[in-house]
Amino acid sequence: MSVSSDNSVIAVETKSKLKDSGSSPTSSSNGTSINNPRAVCRVCKRLYREPKILPCLHTFCADCIRQLEPFSVSGMNGKALLSENEHNRDHVSFTVLCPECDSEVDLPTSGADGLTTDHLALDEVFMETLLNEDCVVCDLCSEGDAGKRCEVCCVNLCEFCSQAHRRQKRTSSHSIQSLEELKAQGRLSRPVLCSLHPGQELRLFCEPCDAPVCLECAATFHREHRCSPAREVVHRHGDRIRELVAGSLRPRLGHLEESLRRVELSQDELAARAEALAGEVRAFARGYASAVEAHCRGLLRRLEELRSQRRNQLHLQGAQLRQALADAREAADFAERLLTCGSDAEILNAKAVTLRRLTQVIETGYDPSPASIAPDDITTRICFLPFEGAGEVEGYPVVGVIHAKTVDPSKCTIQGEGVQLGREGQRSEFTLVCRDASGEQMGKGGDAVLVSIVHKERKDCTVEAAIADNNNGSYSISYTPAVPGPYSVWVCVKAQHVKGSPFVLNVKRKFRRHRGTFHCCSFCSSGGAKEARCACPGTMPGGFQGCGHGHKGHPGKPHWSCCGSLVEASECLVRPAGTMPSSQLRTVEL
Repeated sequence: MSVSSDNSVIAVETKSKLKDSGSSPTSSSNGTSINNPRAVCRVCKRLYREPKILPCLHTFCADCIRQLEPFSVSGMNGKALLSENEHNRDHVSFTVLCPECDSEVDLPTSGADGLTTDHLALDEVFMETLLNEDCVVCDLCSEGDAGKRCEVCCVNLCEFCSQAHRRQKRTSSHSIQSLEELKAQGRLSRPVLCSLHPGQELRLFCEPCDAPVCLECAATFHREHRCSPAREVVHRHGDRIRELVAGSLRPRLGHLEESLRRVELSQDELAARAEALAGEVRAFARGYASAVEAHCRGLLRRLEELRSQRRNQLHLQGAQLRQALADAREAADFAERLLTCGSDAEILNAKAVTLRRLTQVIETGYDPSPASIAPDDITTRICFLPFEGAGEVEGYPVVGVIHAKTVDPSKCTIQGEGVQLGREGQRSEFTLVCRDASGEQMGKGGDAVLVSIVHKERKDCTVEAAIADNNNGSYSISYTPAVPGPYSVWVCVKAQHVKGSPFVLNVKRKFRRHRGTFHCCSFCSSGGAKEARCACPGTMPGGFQGCGHGHKGHPGKPHWSCCGSLVEASECLVRPAGTMPSSQLRTVEL
């Protein structure tokens, strides 16, 4: 049975008319302040009008619920409806989101009208109206100011109607209290009226229908049902509610409150920890920024020192070159003028001094090598390495160094045996370490490295070398020779040989593994097979093709069946097909 409270709400609003105001008592547009939050809808922020209880037990105005957007719509068979034409309130149910808790709640097919009316909220609204308004009209005569209220009939009475109410036999025993006293108590009860029979209070409870009914409903619609007075069954149902609240909900509330307290405490601790860490980060950033600035100033000072040093060197070289150029030009001009303009006697007379000066200028004059005078890579000798570690500044690790080292080929070294010994068909490698004039390893790569590997006896036989820059001043060099023999290995940096270059590389032939069996004799290793052979000179009578213990030619020791070698960990003596010892080659030639 659909439960609606339209008539009851209209009756309450009618009985609670204000004498001097034409606005609804649930509206706060008249400027009065609302002190009771339980009388205000959370959506429209006004006094409740037709308050309805959602399944999540939150109360809102019926109009506010009707304005909620449907979260999902389904028909009576439970299937979702996608067509707007099927949007019929008589055949569909809605799911909406509660504006208070965001829970998904289902509305009945009749919409907000089918929800339970919150009579407690109506009581709060009526009490708020009494507290905010000075005058309330009488519910019986609608003329005088109400100053009394019948607790049984739940009507407001003026003084005249109050006396008449006491004189009537049917209402003479009713309790009548002053509205001022009720206002002071802060609690006002209202009758719950039947939606089908206006004016009839819901005083009975139908057990089969599990719903409160009035006397007329019990006599008509619920004639065959068991209906009991509400005051007799309210304790049983109230005890069930009280049991759930006290036995299950209150302990859970305590647990949830404790959990919430711990969460809030954790949030406070997190906020405090984050703030402390933020302070540490800011302090670290300030310190690091100061260290970076100090490191920057140090790098700039280092760069200025290097610039001044190189500038002085270039200035000195320029002065020396200009002096050497002047000396050489003057000596050459004097000698040419002497030979061109001088007589025989004059030439012979100045011959000695001229020869001495020319010899002095040629032999002892300043004549540096081209590589040491303003080289082409002067711009790369001083460079900035932004990602190289530079130690610590003010306790903070910093990166970025000014690199001013110049590679000196005569100081570069070779590491690894691969530069002197190799094996045919096997990959070998060695490492080139570039160093400066003081012998320190270069901290960066990019140098012009050249490696050449050429066979000494076969000039057309070369080996390609792979050079890998390790970006730390070292270079990994690998190669795979295909022909055994001696090789010449050139290792050059900036077109100059490094220390020890050229090197002599000896490539040995490929290690030949044994393909036979290391045994005492072929008879034993083959289990007495006559066709088993052995490379040793031993023989065995009886048609055996291999060797045997104590027979002619047996070496008397374990040996390899493939080559006859007596050493187990040795290279096989059998040469590949198509080769023969040098002595046999000479015999063939002869």
